[in-house]
Amino acid sequence: MSGFWRTWFMVWCFSLGIFGLVLAGGGVEPTSGPVRFVLSILKGDSAIAFEPPLRFSLAVLGAVSLGWAVTLYFMINAAIDLAGKGRPFWNAITAGMVSWFVIDSTLSVVTGFGLNVLPNIALAGTYLIGLFGSGALKRSA
Repeated sequence: MSGFWRTWFMVWCFSLGIFGLVLAGGGVEPTSGPVRFVLSILKGDSAIAFEPPLRFSLAVLGAVSLGWAVTLYFMINAAIDLAGKGRPFWNAITAGMVSWFVIDSTLSVVTGFGLNVLPNIALAGTYLIGLFGSGALKRSA
């Protein structure tokens, strides 16, 4: 895989990690500004009550997103290093992405945060661009 596509995936993982930090920051008031901004974009004028259950959920979701970013960083690097033999890694990552996308997007719409589907499409789309653009799924000769 070319250096361009390796960098593409590393930036992709980094962006997921930044989003995890934004979410985790909602766990406490002094660092909740970025997540307040994101939620205001997604929900419009509706007031979001930053009560303890929401803060807990944001903190846990942020931690999970950060953990996902770190895991994907190492899995993608391993898949790239394995070249044609890395396909099982790509299959696992793609299955996780599809599972996340369907569940997250469906629940975003159901809970009234339908605009969240747009960044979901962007995240999944940039992954798929990298996956197909890099030729990661091609079998080695």
